[in-house]
Amino acid sequence: MNTPPDLLKAIRTGQLSAVIAALDSGVVAELDDGKGNPGLPLAMASFLGHAEIVRELLIRGAAVNFSDNAVPNSPLSMAIRARRKEVIKVLIEYGTVVPEGMRTGLRKDELMLARWKAQQLGSGHAPAPGGIVEEIKVGGCYGTDTDILNEDMRRAVEQLSPKA
Repeated sequence: MNTPPDLLKAIRTGQLSAVIAALDSGVVAELDDGKGNPGLPLAMASFLGHAEIVRELLIRGAAVNFSDNAVPNSPLSMAIRARRKEVIKVLIEYGTVVPEGMRTGLRKDELMLARWKAQQLGSGHAPAPGGIVEEIKVGGCYGTDTDILNEDMRRAVEQLSPKA
C-alpha cells in the first residue's frame, strides 16, 4: 500500500524505486508538514542529499520555489544547511531562485553551469529541442587547457542571457 507515510519513509531511506512506486500509485509529491508548511518531501530529500529523488519529486510536481527560498524549511535552505552540493545544483537546474546574497556553497563556475542548464531545460522536465548538453568533468582532465573550456562555457551563457 502506498500512502504519504510510505513516500516519506522511502525518501528517508533513499529508495528511489519506492519513491517512484508511491508516486505512481497516486501519492502527491507536494505534501505539507502537518503545520501548514508546504514541500515536506522535497525538503526532506534535499536535506538528506538524495539528488535523484529530488529530481523525481520535481518532475512529479513538487514546487521548486517557496515565496522566499531563504526561509529555513525551503528545499534550497535545507540542502545548503546540510551542504548537499549535488542537490543544490539539481534545485537550481530546475529553476530554484537563489535569493540575493545567499551562499550556496557552489563555486562560481558550478553556479553558472547550473543556471545555464536551467535555461536549457526550460521547465526542467526535458531538454530544450535540439539542446544537447555535454558536461565535461574538468577536474579529471589531465593536461586539458581549462581556460579554453571556461571561456567556451562563459560565451555560451552570455549568448543565452537576455541583453539588458
